[in-house]
Amino acid sequence: MAFRNDNFVKTQELGSAIKRRREELGLSLRDVADKTGVSASTLSRIENGTGKPDADNIARLTGWLDMPIDRVMNKQASASDVEPVIYYPHEATPEIVEAHLRADKNLTPETANALSELFRVAYKQFSVPSKKKK
Repeated sequence: MAFRNDNFVKTQELGSAIKRRREELGLSLRDVADKTGVSASTLSRIENGTGKPDADNIARLTGWLDMPIDRVMNKQASASDVEPVIYYPHEATPEIVEAHLRADKNLTPETANALSELFRVAYKQFSVPSKKKK
């Protein structure tokens, strides 16, 4: 029985994360496909929000992103439940802030995305570059 993610996976969030990481690393869809084992056409559909990745591809992609799989999973909870923010301690600060913004019930997804991008730009501009180890 195949896992279908119509209501379980935040495909748009996964697609945005893939595209952002791919562009940060200067990789093509084919490069990411070679690294993850997920076809370039599937990656393109996920990035565009039209793809429905299966469980194996979700696992491969969140592994490549070094992102907790729970980050892209919808919780089946009531509106009064508090949604936990899931992240790895080694994740970059912009990703952690984005997770918090997306979990904020007072923000629309569009507002959370806009605030995330604002933070990402400001963080990049104002962060002090780390010194390279010798």
